[in-house]
Parts: sequence; C-alpha cells; structure tokens
Amino acid sequence: MRYLPLNANDRAQMLDIVGVDNIDALFEDVPKSARLKNLIDLPLHQSEAAVERHMSRLSAKSVSASSVPFFCGAGAYKHHIPATVDHLIQRSEFLTAYTPYQPEISQGTLQALFEFQTQVALLTGMDVANASMYDGSTACAEAVVMAKRVTRKSKAVLAPGLHPHYAAATQMLASTLDISINEVVPDIGADASVIDLITDETACVVVQSPNVFGEIVDLAPIAEKAHAHKALLIAVFTEPVALGLIKSPGEQGADIVVGEGQGIGVGLNFGGPHVGLFACRQKLVRQMPGRVCGETVDANGERGYVLTLSTREQHIRREKATSNICTNSGLCCLAFTIHMSLLGDAGLQQMATLNHENAVHLADVIDGIKGAEVLNETFFNEFTVRLNKPAAEVVQALADKSILGGVPFSRISDGEHEDLLLVCATEVVSDEDIHAFGHALEEVLS
Repeated sequence: MRYLPLNANDRAQMLDIVGVDNIDALFEDVPKSARLKNLIDLPLHQSEAAVERHMSRLSAKSVSASSVPFFCGAGAYKHHIPATVDHLIQRSEFLTAYTPYQPEISQGTLQALFEFQTQVALLTGMDVANASMYDGSTACAEAVVMAKRVTRKSKAVLAPGLHPHYAAATQMLASTLDISINEVVPDIGADASVIDLITDETACVVVQSPNVFGEIVDLAPIAEKAHAHKALLIAVFTEPVALGLIKSPGEQGADIVVGEGQGIGVGLNFGGPHVGLFACRQKLVRQMPGRVCGETVDANGERGYVLTLSTREQHIRREKATSNICTNSGLCCLAFTIHMSLLGDAGLQQMATLNHENAVHLADVIDGIKGAEVLNETFFNEFTVRLNKPAAEVVQALADKSILGGVPFSRISDGEHEDLLLVCATEVVSDEDIHAFGHALEEVLS
C-alpha cells in the first residue's frame, strides 16, 4: 500500500504558497529532453528476495577495479588502503557523529578534524587548512569566489591543464556571482600561457599540478606574475599522493591550495563520496570557506578543541555568508587522517616513489608500441598517450580483453582530443599488469 501523506487539498495549498499552478511548473528549468514522459520500465513491485536476486545479477556484470589490470585515473585513483582505515571509521562514535557544535561532547571528532587540518597544511605547504570541502571541484570553485572577496576583483584565469570537471564546477558557481572566467581550451603543454593572461584586473589564476594531462607544472613564475598584479595563485591537484614527491604548492608561491583527497584513505566507491582539501596563507584565513577546528584550553587549563572563526551567518544568513558550504565530508576526512597517520612522512614518500616508478615503467612499455606516443615530458603517476585510433574505441577493445586501460580524454572534455588517452599506474599495479596492458594495446592498435 502506497504511503501518501498529502491529499489533493494539501498539495493545492502548498503550490499556492509557492506561487505556481501545478507540480510540473516546479520542473520548468529541467530541459524537456531530460524529463521522463512515462514511468520507468520496471515492475511496480517485487519481493525483497526478487529485488536482491535482480540486483545481484546486475552487479555481476560489472568489472571491479580490483579484479583486472586497472590503469584509470583522471581525478580518481586506486591505491592500497590498509584494513585499519575501514575498521576504525566504522566505529559507531565516528560513523554516526553529527556536527560538533557542542565541543564538550565532541572532543574526539574535533581532535580528528584538527589532525586532518594539520596534515593537509603540511602536505600542501600552507599555513592553515579547513576541515574539508565536499570534493576537489567544489573546493576549486569556492577558492575562486574567495579570491574575489580578497582582491575585490572579478576576473579569474583558468589554466588549460585544469581538469574539465573542475573548470565546469567553477564556471557554474562563478556565473551566479558575476565572476568573469577566462578559460583556456584544454591542451597539453600550454599551462605556461596563462602568464600572458594575467592583468591588473585579474583576481586569481587557477593552475593544476600535476595537471589533467599528468604534467608537473612549475608554479613559481606564474605566482610571481600573479603577485605583481596583486592577484592570487590558486594551486589545484587531483592526486594527493603526488605531494609526497614534488615540491609543495606553498613552497612555489601559491596563496590558496585546493584539491581532491580521495587518493589517500578513500576508495573509488563508484565515484564518491570524495573529500575536498582547502588550505591557504594565514593572512587569508578569515576569508576561507567551510569549518575550521582550533586548539584551545578549557577552564581547568586542559587542552581542548573547538570550531573557530566560523560566524553563525555562515549557517543561517546566506546572503552574508563567507560560503554556503555548511557541512563537510567528515568520515572521508577521518579515513584520510588515519591513512596518513599510518604512512607518516617516510611512508608517503615511499608510496609516491612506487607510483612514479610504475608509471615510468608503463610509459616505457607504451612508447615502444607502434601507434602509441607518450606526450609528457614530466609526470608523476599519470600521463597522456596519443593513439592512432579514437581512444574511446581502444578503451572498449581493451575492456573486452579484461583490461581497464585508462580514460579517454574526450570522455571528460565534451569530445575534445578524441585521440588522447589518460593512463595511470599506482603502487597497486604489478609488472604482470603492465606487460598484459602492453601486449593488449599492441594488438588493438595493430
């Protein structure tokens, strides 16, 4: 029996208050092509056992990242996550924790957030970090909005190596706040060109390193030019493990650093949830969005933790808010923190080294295949390959051979560069996987 709590009169009153004639009017902004004309072709009801059998059959058709050689990246990365991480985050006090507004009963949650902030600040080479954002793309968008507040200028420059999804999220938020976006068409080897686009009207320049093509970008000259025009450099990353080897964005002059933390502690999970990292210079901290956890002492002089520098307007008076992000990816933060704590400095560097060594080996194998050319001069664990066939077709042919062989660049860029394939090798990739990929790719391209 269907549960329908509202009758026709209730619905009519609600529509009248909202100011529309019918329910369909609430969906006018959704393109007609995206609206269903009829019910989905599914049985109207099934028993629990029947649904379970059906879903099990569907899931059996999927190929998991752990069951075949896996070389996909493009913003989400497969790393080994110690069993300790999942074991600890499933403790009830962490799994069911709510917003820590009452510090006297939330010290465990607050301490975990404080440790997370400390790790992110150290990793990025920045002074302060917040207690997470939703994901890397929304953190990037919020950083551009923050730059507008700080500089009181409304033009942002996005580098051609910025992940297209990050650029799209930034464009979406900027369009609602009168921020002009100077977005360069995605292209490999072109990030240095943003220097010529920085003017006195520029609020910020957004540069990703390693970028979406896998290139490691020298941020220092871009930072120097930005600062000369009183603009901010926003440094972006999608692979946090890379910061275990390359010079931190803070050391290269970045003012704000944002990125995706999924690569540490958080599995692929069918595309989410992820955890956005956000750090900045001390002088900018009051303009930083999201939560900030601080260390203090209680009435007895004992160490304690609280949410700090967070005005109530951020949660209630939206028009006066620094940001309207009022929550965080708390459980993913904790997973990140536990994994980082288990690794330590030496462990992170060792993990990063294994990533790079595997990627170099893979690049050497691919470069020896006719019809494939590695385009990168620099990379960490991901690089771009130009193929003699459309990359999407090649990836499908590799999948038919039980190899998940990377991400076609056209898949994340509205069809741009159909011949480019993004390939990634992390520490979980074996020599056997690499040679299997090489043999399969050679067959597909021949």
